[in-house]
Amino acid sequence: MKSPIDVFTDWANDGRDENMAKGHANSVQAMLDFALKNQTDSFAFIDAGCGNGWGVRMMAQHSLCQSAIGVDGSQSMIEKARSIDSKNHYHCNDLIDWIPEEKVDLVHSIEVFYYVEDPIGLIKHARDNWLNPGGRLIMGVDYYTENTVSESWNIDCGISIMTRLSESEWVDGFNQAGFHDVQSWREGEKEGWAGTLVVTGIK
Repeated sequence: MKSPIDVFTDWANDGRDENMAKGHANSVQAMLDFALKNQTDSFAFIDAGCGNGWGVRMMAQHSLCQSAIGVDGSQSMIEKARSIDSKNHYHCNDLIDWIPEEKVDLVHSIEVFYYVEDPIGLIKHARDNWLNPGGRLIMGVDYYTENTVSESWNIDCGISIMTRLSESEWVDGFNQAGFHDVQSWREGEKEGWAGTLVVTGIK
């Protein structure tokens, strides 16, 4: 079994990061459309677990985005992001203790928050240390209890840390962390696939 960071480094080195971007593009677009549907002011953005930076590059094109930052624990992913994109800012850090120089208005994360032993602690850390008052955290996960096809992913992928929570546990975690207006839905649900679980809340 390898750590999540070691596995992501392998994926960056063999090109699987590009398939990750393609596979999650529709869910991410839906999440960001929801988060920004009433946006009229300029905003700053963090992509937590940014991989090769595809989400940062996408968000940086938004007319109101004044700053787009990516953070990832894999040095190989960050090096790839920087090689593609010299305009935006990328940091190689462990999410659980990283603190940005300035807080932001929108934090997005796809398929990342369960790769820690204490996902609820990471949610609270993001709320307390990354977001401005009134800012939004929106995250999506495919590895959750109701998505039964994901049950063996930790074994299949050989990853040592994957914390599988239910939809209600994720929602409760947002509430416990102090978020309000917490909402959840499943994006892209179809037969045999429960969909990407999206959870979001306001600081």
